[in-house]
Amino acid sequence: MECSVKWVDDATFLASTGSGHFVTMEGAADAGGKNRAPRPMELLLAGAGGCSAFDVVTILKRGRHAVTGCEAQLKAERAETDPKVFTRIHYHFIVRGKALKREAVERAVSLSAEKYCSASIMLGKTAEVTHDFEVVED
Repeated sequence: MECSVKWVDDATFLASTGSGHFVTMEGAADAGGKNRAPRPMELLLAGAGGCSAFDVVTILKRGRHAVTGCEAQLKAERAETDPKVFTRIHYHFIVRGKALKREAVERAVSLSAEKYCSASIMLGKTAEVTHDFEVVED
């Protein structure tokens, strides 16, 4: 995996990923940012949420469950001093589907958290990571 990050101006940076995509990032206002793009740590958290939500959907689909939607809502706390690593991250999944079994969703969330989601497992080295979920019938 490769990535290149280039300084654009002020506190703005442009990342170019190995898969050929671009993401703009910007530092906070107190560091010269102008609130034109997400902060790098926000993208880190978003990536963990995307990784885990992808796992949950994939696991449910492979089990032939009629999943129609999945949203991961993450709340994180950071250390007050440098390095300001994440110290707590809570994932709340809202999983939609037709006749989805609660046990199947619980299993998918657990498998993602404990086995498949590299991002959250890596962040779990510095943060207390918790999960919960709700199932919504379509």
